[in-house]
Amino acid sequence: MSCDMAGWISSAVAERVPWAQRCVDPFHVIQLATDALDEVRRELWRDARREKNLTLAKDLKGARFCVWKNPEHLTDRQVAKLSEIQKLNGPLYRAYLLKEQLRQIYQAATPAEAEQLLDGWLSWARRCRLPAFCKLARTIKAQRQGILAAVRLGLSNARVEQINTQIRLITRRAFGFHSAHALIALAMLTLSGLCPSLPARVN
Repeated sequence: MSCDMAGWISSAVAERVPWAQRCVDPFHVIQLATDALDEVRRELWRDARREKNLTLAKDLKGARFCVWKNPEHLTDRQVAKLSEIQKLNGPLYRAYLLKEQLRQIYQAATPAEAEQLLDGWLSWARRCRLPAFCKLARTIKAQRQGILAAVRLGLSNARVEQINTQIRLITRRAFGFHSAHALIALAMLTLSGLCPSLPARVN
Protein backbone atom coordinates (compact mmCIF):
# COMPACT_ATOMS: atom_id res chain seq x y z
CA MET A 1 0.00 0.00 0.00
CA SER A 2 1.14 3.53 -0.78
CA CYS A 3 0.71 6.38 1.72
CA ASP A 4 2.36 9.48 3.10
CA MET A 5 4.47 9.55 6.28
CA ALA A 6 1.73 10.28 8.82
CA GLY A 7 2.20 8.21 11.96
CA TRP A 8 -1.49 7.37 12.33
CA ILE A 9 -1.44 5.62 8.92
CA SER A 10 1.36 3.29 10.00
CA SER A 11 -0.44 2.34 13.22
CA ALA A 12 -3.76 1.78 11.42
CA VAL A 13 -2.08 -0.39 8.77
CA ALA A 14 -0.21 -2.40 11.42
CA GLU A 15 -3.49 -3.02 13.25
CA ARG A 16 -5.78 -3.82 10.29
CA VAL A 17 -3.48 -5.31 7.63
CA PRO A 18 -0.21 -6.27 9.36
CA TRP A 19 0.89 -8.29 6.31
CA ALA A 20 0.76 -5.25 3.98
CA GLN A 21 3.96 -3.72 2.66
CA ARG A 22 3.95 0.03 3.35
CA CYS A 23 5.35 2.24 0.56
CA VAL A 24 6.08 5.92 1.20
CA ASP A 25 4.72 8.07 -1.63
CA PRO A 26 7.62 9.65 -3.62
CA PHE A 27 5.84 13.00 -4.04
CA HIS A 28 5.68 13.52 -0.28
CA VAL A 29 9.37 12.65 0.13
CA ILE A 30 10.46 15.17 -2.51
CA GLN A 31 8.04 17.75 -1.10
CA LEU A 32 9.82 17.53 2.26
CA ALA A 33 13.16 18.13 0.52
CA THR A 34 11.72 21.13 -1.35
CA ASP A 35 10.37 22.53 1.93
CA ALA A 36 13.80 22.10 3.57
CA LEU A 37 15.43 23.84 0.59
CA ASP A 38 13.04 26.76 0.89
CA GLU A 39 13.68 26.95 4.64
CA VAL A 40 17.42 27.33 3.89
CA ARG A 41 16.70 30.01 1.29
CA ARG A 42 14.42 31.97 3.63
CA GLU A 43 16.95 31.79 6.49
CA LEU A 44 19.68 33.13 4.20
CA TRP A 45 17.28 35.87 3.03
CA ARG A 46 16.54 36.86 6.64
CA ASP A 47 20.28 36.96 7.44
CA ALA A 48 20.89 39.20 4.42
CA ARG A 49 18.10 41.55 5.53
CA ARG A 50 19.49 41.74 9.07
CA GLU A 51 22.91 42.60 7.65
CA LYS A 52 21.34 45.27 5.38
CA ASN A 53 22.65 43.42 2.32
CA LEU A 54 19.63 44.31 0.19
CA THR A 55 21.23 43.17 -3.08
CA LEU A 56 21.76 39.65 -1.72
CA ALA A 57 18.29 39.63 -0.17
CA LYS A 58 16.76 40.54 -3.53
CA ASP A 59 18.81 37.84 -5.31
CA LEU A 60 17.72 35.21 -2.79
CA LYS A 61 14.08 36.15 -3.16
CA GLY A 62 14.43 35.95 -6.94
CA ALA A 63 16.13 32.55 -6.71
CA ARG A 64 13.04 30.80 -5.42
CA PHE A 65 11.79 29.34 -8.70
CA CYS A 66 15.13 28.27 -10.13
CA VAL A 67 15.95 26.15 -7.06
CA TRP A 68 12.41 24.75 -6.79
CA LYS A 69 12.11 23.56 -10.38
CA ASN A 70 13.54 20.34 -11.77
CA PRO A 71 16.69 21.01 -13.85
CA GLU A 72 15.08 19.79 -17.07
CA HIS A 73 12.36 22.45 -16.74
CA LEU A 74 14.59 25.47 -16.15
CA THR A 75 14.54 28.37 -18.59
CA ASP A 76 17.83 29.78 -19.90
CA ARG A 77 17.51 32.68 -17.48
CA GLN A 78 16.95 30.32 -14.55
CA VAL A 79 19.96 28.20 -15.57
CA ALA A 80 22.08 31.37 -15.49
CA LYS A 81 20.64 32.27 -12.07
CA LEU A 82 21.46 28.80 -10.75
CA SER A 83 25.02 29.11 -12.06
CA GLU A 84 25.32 32.41 -10.20
CA ILE A 85 24.08 30.77 -6.99
CA GLN A 86 26.68 28.01 -7.42
CA LYS A 87 29.45 30.60 -7.50
CA LEU A 88 28.21 33.01 -4.84
CA ASN A 89 26.06 31.13 -2.34
CA GLY A 90 27.47 27.80 -1.16
CA PRO A 91 24.79 26.93 1.44
CA LEU A 92 21.87 27.50 -0.94
CA TYR A 93 23.53 25.57 -3.76
CA ARG A 94 24.32 22.72 -1.36
CA ALA A 95 20.66 22.62 -0.34
CA TYR A 96 19.66 22.54 -4.02
CA LEU A 97 22.02 19.61 -4.69
CA LEU A 98 20.63 17.71 -1.69
CA LYS A 99 17.11 18.13 -3.04
CA GLU A 100 18.19 16.96 -6.49
CA GLN A 101 20.15 13.94 -5.23
CA LEU A 102 17.10 12.79 -3.30
CA ARG A 103 15.11 12.94 -6.57
CA GLN A 104 17.71 10.68 -8.22
CA ILE A 105 16.71 7.81 -5.94
CA TYR A 106 13.49 7.46 -7.93
CA GLN A 107 15.34 7.46 -11.25
CA ALA A 108 17.80 4.71 -10.32
CA ALA A 109 18.12 1.80 -12.73
CA THR A 110 17.72 -0.83 -9.99
CA PRO A 111 16.48 -1.01 -6.40
CA ALA A 112 20.04 -1.78 -5.28
CA GLU A 113 21.28 1.42 -6.92
CA ALA A 114 18.42 3.36 -5.29
CA GLU A 115 19.40 1.98 -1.88
CA GLN A 116 23.02 2.99 -2.44
CA LEU A 117 21.96 6.50 -3.48
CA LEU A 118 19.66 6.84 -0.48
CA ASP A 119 22.34 5.76 1.99
CA GLY A 120 24.80 8.17 0.36
CA TRP A 121 22.23 10.95 0.61
CA LEU A 122 21.61 10.22 4.30
CA SER A 123 25.35 10.34 5.01
CA TRP A 124 25.72 13.68 3.21
CA ALA A 125 22.57 15.25 4.70
CA ARG A 126 23.61 14.37 8.27
CA ARG A 127 26.90 16.29 7.92
CA CYS A 128 25.81 19.11 5.56
CA ARG A 129 25.65 21.78 8.32
CA LEU A 130 22.19 22.85 7.15
CA PRO A 131 19.75 22.36 10.08
CA ALA A 132 16.71 21.89 7.83
CA PHE A 133 18.39 19.00 5.98
CA CYS A 134 19.87 17.48 9.16
CA LYS A 135 16.31 17.33 10.48
CA LEU A 136 15.06 15.90 7.17
CA ALA A 137 17.77 13.21 7.29
CA ARG A 138 16.31 11.95 10.58
CA THR A 139 12.85 11.75 9.01
CA ILE A 140 14.13 10.00 5.88
CA LYS A 141 16.13 7.52 7.95
CA ALA A 142 12.99 6.64 9.93
CA GLN A 143 11.08 6.15 6.63
CA ARG A 144 13.92 4.33 4.81
CA GLN A 145 12.19 0.96 4.46
CA GLY A 146 8.98 2.51 3.13
CA ILE A 147 10.90 4.66 0.63
CA LEU A 148 12.85 1.67 -0.70
CA ALA A 149 9.65 -0.42 -0.86
CA ALA A 150 8.06 2.27 -3.06
CA VAL A 151 11.09 2.16 -5.39
CA ARG A 152 11.11 -1.63 -5.50
CA LEU A 153 7.36 -2.03 -6.08
CA GLY A 154 6.83 1.11 -8.18
CA LEU A 155 3.91 2.34 -6.05
CA SER A 156 2.82 5.93 -5.48
CA ASN A 157 -0.27 7.97 -4.60
CA ALA A 158 -0.30 9.58 -8.05
CA ARG A 159 -3.51 7.96 -9.31
CA VAL A 160 -5.42 8.61 -6.08
CA GLU A 161 -4.21 12.22 -5.96
CA GLN A 162 -5.31 12.70 -9.57
CA ILE A 163 -8.79 11.34 -8.80
CA ASN A 164 -9.03 13.55 -5.69
CA THR A 165 -8.20 16.60 -7.82
CA GLN A 166 -10.85 15.66 -10.37
CA ILE A 167 -13.45 15.10 -7.63
CA ARG A 168 -12.67 18.55 -6.17
CA LEU A 169 -13.31 20.02 -9.62
CA ILE A 170 -16.58 18.08 -9.91
CA THR A 171 -17.58 19.32 -6.45
CA ARG A 172 -17.06 22.89 -7.59
CA ARG A 173 -19.20 22.24 -10.66
CA ALA A 174 -21.85 20.59 -8.47
CA PHE A 175 -22.25 23.67 -6.27
CA GLY A 176 -25.97 24.22 -5.72
CA PHE A 177 -26.99 20.56 -6.03
CA HIS A 178 -29.64 19.70 -3.44
CA SER A 179 -28.08 16.43 -2.30
CA ALA A 180 -24.80 14.54 -2.31
CA HIS A 181 -26.36 11.91 -4.58
CA ALA A 182 -26.07 14.14 -7.63
CA LEU A 183 -22.39 14.80 -6.89
CA ILE A 184 -21.72 11.07 -6.39
CA ALA A 185 -23.54 10.24 -9.63
CA LEU A 186 -21.52 12.85 -11.54
CA ALA A 187 -18.26 11.51 -10.07
CA MET A 188 -19.20 7.93 -11.00
CA LEU A 189 -20.18 8.98 -14.52
CA THR A 190 -16.97 10.97 -15.02
CA LEU A 191 -14.39 8.73 -13.34
CA SER A 192 -15.63 5.15 -13.15
CA GLY A 193 -15.63 4.26 -16.84
CA LEU A 194 -19.41 3.75 -16.84
CA CYS A 195 -21.01 4.22 -20.23
CA PRO A 196 -24.80 4.06 -19.79
CA SER A 197 -26.92 3.61 -22.90
CA LEU A 198 -28.78 6.77 -23.74
CA PRO A 199 -32.18 6.96 -25.42
CA ALA A 200 -32.22 7.72 -29.11
CA ARG A 201 -32.30 11.38 -29.97
CA VAL A 202 -35.79 12.64 -30.82
CA ASN A 203 -36.00 15.12 -33.70
